[in-house]
Amino acid sequence: MEIELKNISYFRDGKYILKNVYFKFEKNGIYTVVGPSGAGKSTMLKLINRLIEPTEGAIFINGVEYKNIDVILLRRKIGMVFQRPFLFEGTVKENIELGPSLRGEKNIDALFYLEAVGLSKDYLFKDVNNLSGGEAQRVSIARALANSPEVLLLDEPTSSLDPTSTSIIEELIKRLNREGIMVIWVTHNMDQAKRIGDYTLFLYKGELIEARKTGEFFENPISEVSKLFLEGKLKEMIK
Repeated sequence: MEIELKNISYFRDGKYILKNVYFKFEKNGIYTVVGPSGAGKSTMLKLINRLIEPTEGAIFINGVEYKNIDVILLRRKIGMVFQRPFLFEGTVKENIELGPSLRGEKNIDALFYLEAVGLSKDYLFKDVNNLSGGEAQRVSIARALANSPEVLLLDEPTSSLDPTSTSIIEELIKRLNREGIMVIWVTHNMDQAKRIGDYTLFLYKGELIEARKTGEFFENPISEVSKLFLEGKLKEMIK
């Protein structure tokens, strides 16, 4: 899938959260999105998933402006996983089956998606309220996978998890990417960005400052603001 952000801006509460951002996600890989808090990273994901609309500019999916694509179909193909997993009341199985069942699909193999995220059949009928944070996050990913997405948007999915759960989810996402799913991953963890990213986008004050191969960005940042960020000297933007 190709996603083109064509000079998009998002204006709210008297200021630009994103300003004149142009970028084309066109290669299957893992794109990490980094920058200080308030730089517009989560807003970018919400725009791609059409949870909000750009104030200016347009977004194209495979060359078609996404306003001309059915929003339900769009979210099937572009799944989103939030920092804090939101699961509906009920069992793991009911959560995984929800999306396909709303489209009238029957005989959904919830176990297939559960095993895809490294959880056994013993979890199928567990109440979601009894899951750990790492388990709930994996179930939220399984639920997204049940929609057969071509792209996964991940907004800090491991920020509140322990190192073991973080490692499990990182390995899962890398495997899904190898199997053909494009990944756009917002993270504040620079070590994580280095570990998992093929390409890295750096946002600052709503503007896209750099977008390069991950190794090149971290080893040889071009702009002064990128260098200051990587040196931890942009404290004024951290909330």
